[in-house]
Amino acid sequence: MDEIDHQIIMLLQKDSKTSMTHLGKQISLSQPAVTERVRKLEEKSIIEGYKAVVNRKKINKSITGFLLFQAKNCTDFVSYCEEVEDVLEIYRISGQYNFLVKIVAETLEDLESLVNDLGRYGESTTLVVLSTPIENRPIVPSALLE
Repeated sequence: MDEIDHQIIMLLQKDSKTSMTHLGKQISLSQPAVTERVRKLEEKSIIEGYKAVVNRKKINKSITGFLLFQAKNCTDFVSYCEEVEDVLEIYRISGQYNFLVKIVAETLEDLESLVNDLGRYGESTTLVVLSTPIENRPIVPSALLE
């Protein structure tokens, strides 16, 4: 990966719907050249996919919570979370807790209900997000690789 690939990655993270022609103009490459570079980044799984960023408030999911969770049975806990649509992400972590869980909900009551349901799998501490000053930042590649 060189500096041009780095630029492509950064630009696609900011706007994955941009055309290859527009992307090429931004980095001074032809459309076929930039298309080939993007294809290679996809083949190497550096770019794994493209998705829409949804405004949670516009779809009535304005409450975000994080649970520090100590699961009794990790496999059962993860299986349950996979079935709950409001569980967005789960991170396996070290320390007193073994999971960090990101949840969205319509109301605090809905969040509380989900936390209560999760209680059968272990103990948790709930953190409610008050605001998100930084969100969806692009990942900056740390080094240029060959």
